[in-house]
Amino acid sequence: MAGRPTTIRRYLLNRTLLFSVIGFLLLLVVANQAYQSSVRQSARQVAASVAQTTFNSMYSIMSQGWSRTQLETFLTQLEQGSREQGFHIGLYRGELVSERFGPIEQRAPDEVLLAAATSGRITALDQGEHLRYLYPLKAHSDCLACHTNARAGDTLGVISVEQDLSGQLGMASRNLLYYLLLLSPLPLLFAFWAVRRVSLNINQSVQHLSRSIAQVESLSDLSRMGSERQQFRFSEMNSIFGQVEQLADKLRNIAVDKDLLEFEIRLLEKFVITSEVVRDWREYVNVLMLDINQVLDIYTMFSIFKVDDELFDLEIFWLYPPAPATREMMEQAVLARLRTGDTPFSHGEFTLHHNVVNHDHDHVLELDEKDIELQTKSLLVEAPKIGGIVGIGVQADIVKDKTRVLVLESILSTLLNVVGSVKAIYKYTRDLEYYATRDPLTNLYNQRMLWELLDYELDRSRRHGYSVAMLLLDLDNFKSINDGYGHACGDHLLTELSVLLKGQLGTGDVLARYGGDEFVIVLTEAGMERARDVSERILAAVDGFAMDHDGGQIRVTCSVGVGIFPEHAGNAKDLFLFVDNLMYRAKSQGKNRVCLPGDEDVADIFRDLSEKTQLVVQAIEQRTLLPVFQPILPLEAGAPMAVEVLSRIRLADDSLMNAGEFIEIAESMGKVHLLDYIVMEKAFAQVRETGFDGLVFINLSPRAVLVGDFLTRVRTLVADYGIDAERVVFEITERDTIKSMTLLEQFVRALKDSGFLLAIDDFGSGFSSFHYLKHLPIDFVKIEGEFIANMTHDSRDLAFVSSITQLARQLGVKTVAEYVENQDVLDMVRATGIDHAQGFHVGRPHPQLSTWLQMESL
Repeated sequence: MAGRPTTIRRYLLNRTLLFSVIGFLLLLVVANQAYQSSVRQSARQVAASVAQTTFNSMYSIMSQGWSRTQLETFLTQLEQGSREQGFHIGLYRGELVSERFGPIEQRAPDEVLLAAATSGRITALDQGEHLRYLYPLKAHSDCLACHTNARAGDTLGVISVEQDLSGQLGMASRNLLYYLLLLSPLPLLFAFWAVRRVSLNINQSVQHLSRSIAQVESLSDLSRMGSERQQFRFSEMNSIFGQVEQLADKLRNIAVDKDLLEFEIRLLEKFVITSEVVRDWREYVNVLMLDINQVLDIYTMFSIFKVDDELFDLEIFWLYPPAPATREMMEQAVLARLRTGDTPFSHGEFTLHHNVVNHDHDHVLELDEKDIELQTKSLLVEAPKIGGIVGIGVQADIVKDKTRVLVLESILSTLLNVVGSVKAIYKYTRDLEYYATRDPLTNLYNQRMLWELLDYELDRSRRHGYSVAMLLLDLDNFKSINDGYGHACGDHLLTELSVLLKGQLGTGDVLARYGGDEFVIVLTEAGMERARDVSERILAAVDGFAMDHDGGQIRVTCSVGVGIFPEHAGNAKDLFLFVDNLMYRAKSQGKNRVCLPGDEDVADIFRDLSEKTQLVVQAIEQRTLLPVFQPILPLEAGAPMAVEVLSRIRLADDSLMNAGEFIEIAESMGKVHLLDYIVMEKAFAQVRETGFDGLVFINLSPRAVLVGDFLTRVRTLVADYGIDAERVVFEITERDTIKSMTLLEQFVRALKDSGFLLAIDDFGSGFSSFHYLKHLPIDFVKIEGEFIANMTHDSRDLAFVSSITQLARQLGVKTVAEYVENQDVLDMVRATGIDHAQGFHVGRPHPQLSTWLQMESL
């Protein structure tokens, strides 16, 4: 296990003290040894000098001749003098001298002395604190005169010089230790100073590096490490800091900023598009831009939408209000970039829209031309994405950071889809909300909205005790205008008349196109007098109206029926039936007139209603209800043929009453499901008899949802007639009688579990159609006929039909176009990609299913 970490300063101090002590001891030992060696060497030199001097003295005396007594005296004095000087000098007489002059009193020689005498070599012996120096006396030619028994070079004797060095060596050691101790603080002081300087420089370097690293909070901070670089005293620290900079460069190239990743994750949450987001897509983009600026400095963002061929909308979003010069330069820079090269934008026309995210005028955005040009990043596509978006871009100060640019490109790709999706949903939702309440041709309220407003007004009238007037206006001989001048001319006439009718009404009055050439007017807080005045004013205005066409004028008249709530009816449907009868009475009286109700008229009308009620009861009891079959043409090769089953009542004169005349009466009676049973049974009988193997579309009454045994009865019918359940398609429409969506879901899923198919009828006529499409297992979508009939000359209807078709295709749902009344409409339906077509051009309803068995694609 590693020990506790320490600081460099403490480590250096500890090691310096340790090595100083060790160095001091080594120095003491080495110096002491050197000093003692010097003392010994000096002692040797002294001994050699003494021995040489002694020999020279002896030679000088002997050359003058001396007696034995003189010799002994010399030796005695020599020994005494040497002892006073710390020496012990002895003279050993060799054998040759003893043989010639006789022996003298002397110490017995030891082996070392005998060896020196024998070898004749000077010998110095270092015996601890004692030094012994042996100097052999060799015979010269001058000596042979006295020493006749010797030869030149023979050893005549040995001078022994001995010294006691203990005193000198002890004093030397004490002196050395004393001076070293005096000098020992200096190395420690110098070592402490050096350690301090080293540690200060290292600490400064480390602190600078630590500060640089601590300041790194994102990838952009890594680039500032090199800009704050300074040179350190030690090259090693410069090398370390350089390696850290290299690591930072590598990290910038391979790492992704945490904030950017978190932003991208948060951006994915933006795909959860709520109604609040769709309500104002520009505000949604503003919020996105504020989110982006939390991690990237983006001053502007722009998006490009394709409106039409070579026509684009350019939306520029500014973080702060731009200076006029900045705004102009940004426009020029973006347009120049879009028109560079051979692209779809090269020759396009752009409509510019500016949006400011933060209206804080204290932050006026000023950018120079160079920054705008170099720091604008864009993503452009040739084919429009969802919502018609073809490009998106930002102006951001990150072009030098490759990693952040890469992340930005990823963000742009995401934003391209997000912004396009939001605007597409915004556009579709806006259109759907509009068309759910408006007639697409005249922009008046549609039938659905009429009933909602009428119910609201009648409820208010009950609470406050006032009357509500209803006028039903139907154009006279309008079919002849369509047949003679074409549907486009007829549609234009209806549009012009809508404007005329609006001008005749007050602010609170309601004008709706009920269908075809029928218009309904609701006068709030109005009695018969005001209803008469408005009716006559409208009649005169229509009678005096003329529309120019092909150099001529087209005129039209109308018939008007009038009714008052609660005087003539107690609810909205009865009031409508009442004025509807009066309108037909006005037509029967010669047209171009207003039919006001009298007391007898009220009785007659309700008598008619009673008669129709009796007809419904009779049709149920006598089973006179008949099915008629209208073909549904498959536009895709190999797709099965289909027919829709419609209801008719056979009258006494053998004529047929349309379902529109009795269905509402049957619903109000609560017996519409009984009509459904009769029509299905008779239709299934023809399917079995004719061998028809296509799909059979049957209108499903809302009442069926509430009838407990409806599903059981239907299963029994298909089993009895041998029809596969997957060949039966039930059509549902938006009805106010279906109050519980949960109940409807349970009922529909029970149908699907039994194998039946499901279709939404009149899709687009109400906003709830999309709610059905989302929550119910739909197989077919029958697009509202008004959109189909008008899409050949109205781009809005075409766009709406195209949107529904694309949506259905993405959901895997088949589409059926209603109201296909001519070849032009059929061709447009094919081009749009709709799967089936239905209408009078394809085939009118016929009571015999066999009529359509051999039908081929048109």
